[in-house]
Order: sequence, then C-alpha cells, then structure tokens
Amino acid sequence: MSAQLVICADDFGMNPAVSQGIAQLAAQARLSATSAMTLAPGWPTDVALLRPLRQQLDVGLHLDWTSPFAMAAGHGRPLGRLMLQTQLRLLDRQQARDVMERQLDLFESHWQAPPDHVDGHQHVQQFPVIREALVEVLTRRYPTGPRPWIRISRPLVPRYDIKAWVIGAMGAQALQRLARHAGLPHSQWLSGIYSFDGDASAYGLRLADWLQDAAAHPGMVMMCHPGLSSDDADDPIAHARTQELQELESPLLPTLMQRHDLQLVRGRQAWPAHPIDTPSAP
Repeated sequence: MSAQLVICADDFGMNPAVSQGIAQLAAQARLSATSAMTLAPGWPTDVALLRPLRQQLDVGLHLDWTSPFAMAAGHGRPLGRLMLQTQLRLLDRQQARDVMERQLDLFESHWQAPPDHVDGHQHVQQFPVIREALVEVLTRRYPTGPRPWIRISRPLVPRYDIKAWVIGAMGAQALQRLARHAGLPHSQWLSGIYSFDGDASAYGLRLADWLQDAAAHPGMVMMCHPGLSSDDADDPIAHARTQELQELESPLLPTLMQRHDLQLVRGRQAWPAHPIDTPSAP
C-alpha cells in the first residue's frame, strides 16, 4: 500500500511571485496543500489564483507573528524575542486569541470558507501560549462539522541539523497532545527543513532524502517554499524559492514519488476531520 504524503507550499500571498509560483506548481499536481499569509496586502487578490484548484488543494492559514506584515499589524515581533516571551509565558493568551481571530477572519472573508488547516510562519503555531490559544480558538470557532487539521512541526531528528531540533523542541509534542485531547486532526512528522542554502541540485538531493523518509513515515508533511523570480527586498529566501520551484517542477519529483511508492494526498485525506464529540444523553 502506498504511503501518503502531503506536500505543502508555505507563504502564499507574500508577494505575486510566490503566489504565482505556488499556483503554477499546484496546477501541475505537484502540491496538495498551501498555507496563506492573510496579513499580506496581496492575499485578497492572489486568492483568485487558488479558486480553480479548490477541489485538489488544501488551503490553510499560515499563522503569522514574525513577518513584516505582522509588524505592520502591530502584534509582530522578531522571532528570537517571540521565542523568549512565549517560553517565559509573557505573551498574553487573550491577545494571542485576538490575533488568530483576525487572521482567520481575513482568511474566511476572501476564501469564503474555513481553512483546511492551520500552521505557522516560522512554526509559531506550536510555541507556548500560542499553541494553547490556537486549540481554544479552533474548538470554539468550529464547534461542529469538519475542523482544520493542525500541522505539527516535528522533524526527524537527530538526522537533521540544530535548526530542525529547535523547531521540534519549541512544542511539537505539546501541540500534538493538546490537539488530540481536543479531537482536532493533526499531522505527526514534518520534512522540508533546511537553511535555504546550496543550489538547485543540492535541493534535489535533499528532496530525495525527504521522500525516502516519507516512505518510512506515512502521513508526513513536506513543506516547501517555491516562487518565481522576485526582487522583493523583504524576502530573504527569494533565490532559494526559484531553486525549489525548478526542482519541484522537474521530472525528479514524480520519479521519486514512484520509486518510493508515495501517494500525494490532501491533509483532509490523511487526517480526516471529525465532528466534535458530544456527551451522550443520560
């Protein structure tokens, strides 16, 4: 039986080059999910690129606390400071809930539906305080019917580098425990983590490793950050995006998928959302 794999492109809406690159890959069935930055000025217009792909692609919220868009919105802060404040639980949980509600409102007002999933820019969804607030918001906002699945940023360590270890240590296990207790669907493993260095061929080698891992860990999410060429000064990984796009569009991806007997699926297939459990009448 084929192992299921979700390939999710992050940062949709960041700029036109990113949005167009993601839509281009999705139209070729190289992706099964994308995560949107709803605070970005381009989200209301770029969302039109996703509408023709609605039946083949999970579209989720890329919860944002650290981008220039979050800074402009008033709640943003540098990643290091956010990590420290959340570890010390100095972030106000009600304010965190308000930030999430605003981003969910922006998502739904333009997509005209709830998100299929929620993850986080720089993995903030699993930081202390934020993770508790997220589970509270999702269970309150979506009390019945299918609810968004949550991406758990748990890398396969120690195979990968210190960056991967830190990402997991910021709360992967804790968020999974909270989601399971609340009855929220969630992923388990995350690949696609690297330092955005090297050339396109180096990314291709990493891709081969990640897909080999996916075969041994069914239901993995592989995140990616593709995009067309851009001179956006606020995008420090613009060059890496074009290299990712080049490799993900190449014959390499379907070749590796076939070699490892992988099935590209939406998260809703890998982790079916269930209606919230309600106590039985006495």
